[in-house]
Amino acid sequence: MGVEKIKVMVEGYGGIDIDKNTRLFDLAKKIFDNDYRKYLGAIINNEVKHLEYKIEEGCSIRFIDINDKDGKRIYARTLSFIYVKACKDIFDHCEVTIEHSLSKGVYSEIHKKDMLNKDDTLKILKRMQEIIESDYKISREEIDKEHAKELFTKQNMQDKIRLLNHVTKTKIHIYRIEDLYDTYYGYLAPSTGYINKFNLIYYSPGIVLQYPIKEAGFKIPEFEEHQKLFKIFRESEKWGDILDIGYVGALNDKIKNGQINEIIRISEALHEKKIANIADKICENEDIKIILIAGPSSSGKTTFAERLGVQLKVNGKKPISISVDDYFINREDTPLDEHGEYDFEAIEAVDLELFNRDLSKLLAGEEIEVPSFNFVLGKREYNGKRIRIDEDHPIIIEGIHCLNNRLTESIPRNNKYKIYISALTQLNLDSHNRIHTTDTRLIRRMVRDHNYRGYSAETTLERWDSVRRGEEKNIFPFQEEADVMFNSSLVYDLSVLKKYAEPLLQEIEKSSSHYKESKRLLRFLSYFIDIHDEQAIPCTSIIREFIGGSCF
Repeated sequence: MGVEKIKVMVEGYGGIDIDKNTRLFDLAKKIFDNDYRKYLGAIINNEVKHLEYKIEEGCSIRFIDINDKDGKRIYARTLSFIYVKACKDIFDHCEVTIEHSLSKGVYSEIHKKDMLNKDDTLKILKRMQEIIESDYKISREEIDKEHAKELFTKQNMQDKIRLLNHVTKTKIHIYRIEDLYDTYYGYLAPSTGYINKFNLIYYSPGIVLQYPIKEAGFKIPEFEEHQKLFKIFRESEKWGDILDIGYVGALNDKIKNGQINEIIRISEALHEKKIANIADKICENEDIKIILIAGPSSSGKTTFAERLGVQLKVNGKKPISISVDDYFINREDTPLDEHGEYDFEAIEAVDLELFNRDLSKLLAGEEIEVPSFNFVLGKREYNGKRIRIDEDHPIIIEGIHCLNNRLTESIPRNNKYKIYISALTQLNLDSHNRIHTTDTRLIRRMVRDHNYRGYSAETTLERWDSVRRGEEKNIFPFQEEADVMFNSSLVYDLSVLKKYAEPLLQEIEKSSSHYKESKRLLRFLSYFIDIHDEQAIPCTSIIREFIGGSCF
């Protein structure tokens, strides 16, 4: 009897007859010839599959490269593993930590006997190139969890053991290059030769690992200094160490041991102290009349603005808020995006001339009538609301364009205080698997969209790419303009959000194009132990903006 044949539909290539149990890797080689290494995985029935996957029945296949979000993730993970391997090859008994994003790359530290220097960076770069040229196989093996713990004990990877202690499955997948074992929460390429472009930049005390990105035309992006952002990440990391919660395994231990309420209280007290410090700084400077708050979606800007207002009142101020949304131009005059849709996120959607004129009048001691935007009619209206300010009445303005100088260009710089707020995750799954800041914000938004807007998780995912594009264009380029940055993430965020997000993600059906993303997020959330009792979370907490129970 011959080998059973099956027919598969490959996007861009039509129907192809193959042997049953053909690996995706072999099919890619057959179709793409010498270009097969461009393709890092495939989508089959709305699920991401690794290239060692065996095709058992007729299906539709879309091979993915670095242009695809899931392809980019596979590329970045594979590059991280090669980097860890190179570091371990060069420095005896070193520990490598992949920490957080920085300047379109990933910041990492190498803990070894001597301080890292520029020459070390060049050595690692050279060793990585050798590993890539050698095209070592990256094995994916399913082994017993207890055996994995033995391997990681030998390799002194305690953070991985701590996380595995809370994993309910008895078998897990691990990856191997030569004699180095590791775990990655998502697929890798089948060999080191799939990585062709990368760069390392020495950024004391660590290294920034760069790879091609969409925004740079899939080339290595120009490195930009983000000193303020870096400082905030370092501060969060220090706090993680003080609380002994750098990784999810440690957080799970605290929840299991009944210590989480103390962690909640300390985290909330830290937020309150930071907000009070910002209010003190503002009150020390009599020139500051306008406080501008910006940050990406689901950073907790609304709660932050309210809490800052409370702290300013403690200092004897009487802040008033003005909404940029009320200064939208009439809908028919709104600029269009590249798809011919109204672009409400463009700064040109705001009547900049009127906004600046009103602010200038207020600073000059004049009274103004504040407009109100009627979102149903798409028109600006005046309803007789009049305001005037003095030195006790700073104006709080919150919105996506608040750090962009064009929004308030008629106001002297010394009269403005700019605040950037974002949920910059201070927690990682383990030393080689970081938690993306965008994932925390996406899960926050999903829970809030369901609780307050009646949206499904699918609707949130549908809109997320557009939200992210708006952030890349309107918020992130201006973040270093801020006078101060506030990290709104809480170390216990995801342990609380999990029980709200999981049922929403489970509703997404296999036929949905967002099914693969729902699976990825569910797998990610599965590493967290739930915090069921929310009594310790105060009603002023930023997390309350998403789960409910906020006093604001």
